[in-house]
Amino acid sequence: MSEFQAYLQLGFDHITDSNGYDHILFIVALCTIYTLIDWKKVIILVTAFTIGHSITLALSTMGMISIRPDVIELLIPITILFTATLNFFHKNPKSSYVREKTYSSRYPIALTFGLIHGLGFSNYLRALLGKEADIVEPLLGFNVGLELGQLIIVFVILAIAFVAIELLRLSKLRWNDIISGIIVGMAISLIINNQLFREILGLSVN
Repeated sequence: MSEFQAYLQLGFDHITDSNGYDHILFIVALCTIYTLIDWKKVIILVTAFTIGHSITLALSTMGMISIRPDVIELLIPITILFTATLNFFHKNPKSSYVREKTYSSRYPIALTFGLIHGLGFSNYLRALLGKEADIVEPLLGFNVGLELGQLIIVFVILAIAFVAIELLRLSKLRWNDIISGIIVGMAISLIINNQLFREILGLSVN
């Protein structure tokens, strides 16, 4: 296995690892308002997220930017909470112009929050690289692995949404509210159990 393939596998494993489910939660929150018919929009949306996290992943891995890991660990569930909460305000307007405008507004959100998630990915990648001099190939492979993992997660989400909405006749609004509500609850749990958050509030940390 080449170095590129090895890091591609590591990137794929990292994004799909249930132990790091915070990134999966964000992707689910990002895509909950969509169905299979919107697959092109979803790919563009996930690509915007990928561009965002690729930028900070590269900059952080090369040592050009540095932000405390505990700050990033708090910011990531906040991005999840914000995105899932935003879903509750989503309506499915009849006007195609209004609908496209609503969907398009999510792209800068995905890009911006991708910058934060990239810093989270970089902590893991830096630990893998150690003192390795050439990071271009590992960085590229890791990014491609992340993207492939994200696309598979998106496909699973859209497939489940198709079954729920088209076969089980669950309304899009109800599907959105149920999934977004679950994600909001999980994000809040991540935030209130975050060590930095508890320190900020002056709570004891076990």
